[in-house]
Amino acid sequence: MNFIDKLNRRYASKMMNGTPVADEKIENILEAIRLAPTSLGLQAFEVFVIRNPQIRQQIYEQAATGQPQIPGCSHLLVFAAKKRISTEMLDEYVSLIRRTRDFPEEKLTSFRNMMGYLEKRTDEDNFAWAARQVYIALGFALAAAAVEEVDSVPIEGFKPAEVDRILALGDKNLASVCMMAIGNRDEALDYNAKLPKVRKPKGQIFTEL
Repeated sequence: MNFIDKLNRRYASKMMNGTPVADEKIENILEAIRLAPTSLGLQAFEVFVIRNPQIRQQIYEQAATGQPQIPGCSHLLVFAAKKRISTEMLDEYVSLIRRTRDFPEEKLTSFRNMMGYLEKRTDEDNFAWAARQVYIALGFALAAAAVEEVDSVPIEGFKPAEVDRILALGDKNLASVCMMAIGNRDEALDYNAKLPKVRKPKGQIFTEL
């Protein structure tokens, strides 16, 4: 199958059968997240990869009772954005660039000064900005799962404050934004598994100028 065929195969799995997904496939999905583009390349988020069934069950019962994929999945990814963009974070990023690329010091200084606008914005504005970067990474993860021919579903229907409490995200300068369940579809129980994909025709989405 080519990429489009694999995208046609994927759907938002409503029920998963609990079987594990191979570590190699999971690693490829995580690598796609790591390589996803973000504004400035800052990657102002972290992803929690939850294999532990007890933690997944706790999240399901206390934060997302309407999401039966969570206890039935192989891995649950929790995407959490930085609540505050600190000076230390920006300095560490510039240090990473310095170690990775042979850039003149004046170019690095100029780039660091340019990023200073983030230190002047409110935490609310920076969190909203970081959350938008999370969704780029989520999109790459969903596409990578399709390539690996494993099932997945993005999840926004949960109580972020409860997830943050369960994972102690407040202590890490993080707040949950979205989740993604990865697993194998349960075709016997998932009404959505064999339904045709519903999408608007191209003419209603694309405008050529």
